[in-house]
Amino acid sequence: MIRQLEHKKPAVLLLSDGTRWDGYLAGAEGTVMGEICFNTGMTGYQEIFTDPSYTGQVVIMTNPHIGNYGVTPDEAESQQLRISGLICKSFSRDFSRTQAEQSLQDYFKSQNIPAIEGIDTRELVRHIRDKGVMNCIISSEILDSDMLKQRLSACPDMNGLELSSVVSATEPFEWGQANASYRVAAYDFGIKYNILRNLADRDCFIKVFPAKTPASELIAWNPDGFFLSNGPGDPAAMPYAVENVKLLLEQNRPIFGICLGHQILAQTQGVSTYKMFNGHRGINHPVKNLLTGRSEITSQNHGFAVIREEVEKHSGLEITHVHLNDHTVAGIRLKHKPAFSVQYHPEAGPGPHDSRYLFDEFVALMKAHRQ
Repeated sequence: MIRQLEHKKPAVLLLSDGTRWDGYLAGAEGTVMGEICFNTGMTGYQEIFTDPSYTGQVVIMTNPHIGNYGVTPDEAESQQLRISGLICKSFSRDFSRTQAEQSLQDYFKSQNIPAIEGIDTRELVRHIRDKGVMNCIISSEILDSDMLKQRLSACPDMNGLELSSVVSATEPFEWGQANASYRVAAYDFGIKYNILRNLADRDCFIKVFPAKTPASELIAWNPDGFFLSNGPGDPAAMPYAVENVKLLLEQNRPIFGICLGHQILAQTQGVSTYKMFNGHRGINHPVKNLLTGRSEITSQNHGFAVIREEVEKHSGLEITHVHLNDHTVAGIRLKHKPAFSVQYHPEAGPGPHDSRYLFDEFVALMKAHRQ
């Protein structure tokens, strides 16, 4: 069904450095703030918008057309939209895919997520690329720059912000078949559904525990392995998670971490993290597996990273993967424990699928541990 476009209502984007862009309202009316970041993916916008790792962030989509294939429940990575707001060039209120159940416009309105369209996203991304990540505000209610600047001054910095406990499940839940061959206890720091799907597809039964659950509860469930999920915020603001994972490591059972889980695993070994100038967000990031010599195209979404020099000096750690654009650490393993992690998303939906072998390696570790 083709619907007549709504009358375009003015909206404003203001960055914390004072730079202003004028556009038009999309999504829900309102005012929203957050850390601005950009994603270079040409598809998978619903997976991005529902990824808990984007909590507290306003996302620029560099692809010019967003919303044209609608949304469907099967492509959500969590129970709700997680981004604070959206910035794009062209926001499609209609969709053409027969499998879709809803337009992106109705999806945003139903969950009160504002968006702004008509922005020159190429110019905006160049600005962010050169100036670095910063906070922003978008509004269709307030058009005055001084008023917006005053409101924006109250937006917290992502540095030092703990968000995993905000997005984590409030109660444990299970995923997969109870009679599966392997039992995995997962920490929910902001876990994506597709991670759970990939584990379940490999004959795993997963029990997902809230972020601040004591390690003793995961151990008491007697799993074959532990999983440390992705999630939002500053990993350095999560000492509770670091202490819990240290206790899990004492069990000498396989541990697999992704993104935030990777950073927490590194912190258990005394390796620090830092805020990146822009971060990595997109589905075309090249990573080299140093163990096999093969390269992978990966999906990434992180604004923090581990300090490479500290990993290299650590006698108990090995760098297994590196990002080929900037040589940041993309994967590590502990030399004397069955634990490893990567700074990207091997479960990537809709893709790429180059790195899904990592789930197979985790299952192989659990099988070997049993024997």
